[in-house]
Amino acid sequence: MFELTNNNLKIKVNTKGAELCEISAIKNKNQFMWHADPDVWGSFAPNLFPIIGALKEDSYTYNGKTFKLPKHGFVRHNKNIKLLKQTRNSLVFSLMYNEDLLKIYPFKFQFIITYTLEENTIHIAHTVKNLDNKAIYFSIGGHPAFKCPLYNNESYTDYSLVFENNEISKTHLLNMDNGLVTDKTETVFKSGNSIQLRPDLFNKDALIFKDLKSRKVALVSKIHGEILNLSFKDFNYLGIWAKPNAPYVCIEPWLGVADHENTNQKIEEKEGIIKLPESETFTATYSIQIHEDHLG
Repeated sequence: MFELTNNNLKIKVNTKGAELCEISAIKNKNQFMWHADPDVWGSFAPNLFPIIGALKEDSYTYNGKTFKLPKHGFVRHNKNIKLLKQTRNSLVFSLMYNEDLLKIYPFKFQFIITYTLEENTIHIAHTVKNLDNKAIYFSIGGHPAFKCPLYNNESYTDYSLVFENNEISKTHLLNMDNGLVTDKTETVFKSGNSIQLRPDLFNKDALIFKDLKSRKVALVSKIHGEILNLSFKDFNYLGIWAKPNAPYVCIEPWLGVADHENTNQKIEEKEGIIKLPESETFTATYSIQIHEDHLG
């Protein structure tokens, strides 16, 4: 476990999966992240690489060969991630390809995730280096879960997600049996720029948005105002999710999405996939800002 602190916040990151597992206020001890109750959902903020969500039949093809990957890839829960560097306000973790990973993901890579704490904001930067002699294919994403409600005198329905722009984007529905994206959509934004949280909001699994105009969303209490916001300018997709009736909400910036039901399973043609040429480097960052009113 590694920590960063300043006058406003303390964050903790697990070595396993390089997973952010705590954001807390220094003065009033407010805890902003879900506590990963294993009886409900035992994660805090998994890092997603080299895929987002589920693959059809848990597999994909490359150069005519079939490979299997678990949902969300192999970074989350990975014990081989190493701390590369720690400074006063940053932690840098790395996962390198190895012989075991090449059996399920035939690309030579280095995955780096950097946490930087600046005042009341945490920046999470994802860097992928192509160490192969060919193009590599991947998606990356975040999955942070935030405590909701934050205060004892509130309920889940006191909270909304408020986007920076008015939205008309629809959610793309998943097949509940296999986690694959279907052609069905549903209206989420009745008008304006907010989604009120309610216990049954995720009865059909995650809300998946592919064409939002916004690149910032705030978690807002009607009693206590804005709690935090998440900026995701480098990410084209956004997932919103929680287990039904659970006291948290995940705000998930993605570069990529789960397989469609009708996918041909070729990784080169997978929706949202990033193609990184030989010897090149790719970086995408999202940021979590805690509103100063809740720091004490």
